[in-house]
Amino acid sequence: MSFLLKYLAISVLVAAYFFHESFGIKCWVCRSDSDPKCGDPFDNTSVPITDCKQEKELQHIPGVRPTMCRKIRQKVNGEWRYFRSCAYLGEPGIEGDERFCLMRTGTYNIWMEYCTCNTKDGCNSASLATLSGLATASAIAGYFFRWGYLLTNKYRVGNQTWSIFRLLVVKFILPFLLAIFM
Repeated sequence: MSFLLKYLAISVLVAAYFFHESFGIKCWVCRSDSDPKCGDPFDNTSVPITDCKQEKELQHIPGVRPTMCRKIRQKVNGEWRYFRSCAYLGEPGIEGDERFCLMRTGTYNIWMEYCTCNTKDGCNSASLATLSGLATASAIAGYFFRWGYLLTNKYRVGNQTWSIFRLLVVKFILPFLLAIFM
């Protein structure tokens, strides 16, 4: 099989993975006032994960389906409460960065933190970013390295000759990692 055909096959598989992931998400759905294991640290042994595609349509926003997971941390009069659910509206994280949550304070000693995510099933278990993109990039690089393409084939980019390894690292993997972790 030629290099381009293998590259195309891997690209289609990666695209199919991300395409599949965009059509449904499973989230933890619980409330710490009725299940203390729903708090932090989260213990999912008593909470089944919920397929958000199966959630009911909300009457006040017809036609809108849940596409994300949400974790709400709320402090009311000194007492912490946690709510985990499927999210219908909003954006993941702040400006798309799931490492950050939206925080609000109110009157009567109320403090709230809203965390939304859509990177993987069950992402509302904690507030940490996932490394699924890094794992995918590593798998692709490992596949090419295994076949020796990264170090042997050379391609012309502008007036420079690049190995595929250098091209992948400099043009794709490093910018991808910087976008995730910065």
